[in-house]
Amino acid sequence: MPDVSDVAGTAALAICESLLLALNDRNILPEREIVGILRDAASAHSNDAGEDGQAELHTAVATPINGILAGGNSVRRR
Repeated sequence: MPDVSDVAGTAALAICESLLLALNDRNILPEREIVGILRDAASAHSNDAGEDGQAELHTAVATPINGILAGGNSVRRR
């Protein structure tokens, strides 16, 4: 079995991506709102001062969110 470091976090990310896609597909949230949510989430971690001693964690959290934004995974861009 491969070494999996954060199964719960990966599952949570997959669920959130699916929810964002469903909200967009059902015209509940427009693409710009979904992108805004993702940007806000990434910024919250990218701009964290690290005063809690978790600077490395915050940077690591922002990385996959920014990857989603770059790849368009959670938004079916038309």
